Amino acid sequence: MRITEYHDIIDFGPFSKTGGWKKAWTEIKSAVRATDWPHGSGKFTIYPQSGKKRKEGSGVLPIKVPCLKKLKSFGWEIEKLPRIEMGILRTGDLDALKKTKTGFIGFEWETGNISSSHRAINKLLLTLVAGGIKGGFLVVPSDDLKQYLTDRIGNIGELRPYFPLWKSIRINNGILRIVVVEHDRISLKVPRIPKSTDGRALG
Repeated sequence: MRITEYHDIIDFGPFSKTGGWKKAWTEIKSAVRATDWPHGSGKFTIYPQSGKKRKEGSGVLPIKVPCLKKLKSFGWEIEKLPRIEMGILRTGDLDALKKTKTGFIGFEWETGNISSSHRAINKLLLTLVAGGIKGGFLVVPSDDLKQYLTDRIGNIGELRPYFPLWKSIRINNGILRIVVVEHDRISLKVPRIPKSTDGRALG
């Protein structure tokens, strides 16, 4: 899989200049490159079928499995929460968490609908404001990839109009980065990604 673009929604203070953030970004890029389909193939190849109709297109839950495995190998904690005021984040809200010398970094790969994406961003922003994390990553599909996935999957096209609102938030020190990913190629010779919970275990 490849990163096509990224957007720093907020970036205040020195945290984004720290070695911990820079290392985390390097690890995220490596983990995205390691995200393949079929798993083990080394490339992310998508079956070119629209996901708008029932039982057509590809699912999303198994997509992030290789990424999380790679992050785990780098020392990230999977499905871990920072110490934070109750009611902001709940178990399962963060896919991965990295501890640095100057603060925690949260990581979330969007596998829900567009409403889920808004909730994820709001939770990451609120946690930044509350000081639970100093950095956050949210991975979403590109406009090109979304057409082959479950209908109404959270995607960059539907989030982009809200950038000015989120950018208006002010904090003392922290950064939130939205990362946009896309398939390497399309092929009718690969299976569709299952629309199920298969692939959630990290093994």
